[in-house]
Amino acid sequence: MSRSLLRAANQRGEEESVSVEAVLASLGDRSFSWAILVFALVNLIPAPLGSTLVTAVPLLIVTAQMALGAHHLWLPRVIARRRVSRKALKRAVIRLRPLVRPIERTLKPRRPWLFTARNERIVGAMLFAVSVALFTPLPLTGAFPAWSLVVSALALLDRDGTVLLAGLTAGAASIAVTVAVVAAVLAGVESFFV
Repeated sequence: MSRSLLRAANQRGEEESVSVEAVLASLGDRSFSWAILVFALVNLIPAPLGSTLVTAVPLLIVTAQMALGAHHLWLPRVIARRRVSRKALKRAVIRLRPLVRPIERTLKPRRPWLFTARNERIVGAMLFAVSVALFTPLPLTGAFPAWSLVVSALALLDRDGTVLLAGLTAGAASIAVTVAVVAAVLAGVESFFV
């Protein structure tokens, strides 16, 4: 799968950037899974605090559609035409390959009951909640949800229910961390004004 992403990043030769729709089109079917993977990887590229207010929006859109049971992925033109640095995408994929390879090696179709239309909507709702955690622009709330989305997307691509459950568990933990950080920030603000 990481090879597929590298091929997508290398497509169409010399341009320094590549559009999101071109990357997704070159990856083929299972558009929701590939979209979650690509956008989660974008969120693992080092960026200033607060950048998830922009980079997590596509994940909110994709996972919301999955939760609603949409049959085809739809992206607003402003996101589909958005360009990503080819070098940054390649660097992110190459940097993550040693970490993703062990997951890729263990992937195989398991727990098929998780992939019924009804259950995929529930999975979509859970991934939407993880995307909300990622969207929250606070310290310690970015990489963890992005990683859980990467693992979940890889599991969805190969229909591996065991790995999907691991990704969703990590996602639930990332939501808990986000809630704890938000509560700590709110408590600090409240004590400041008391």
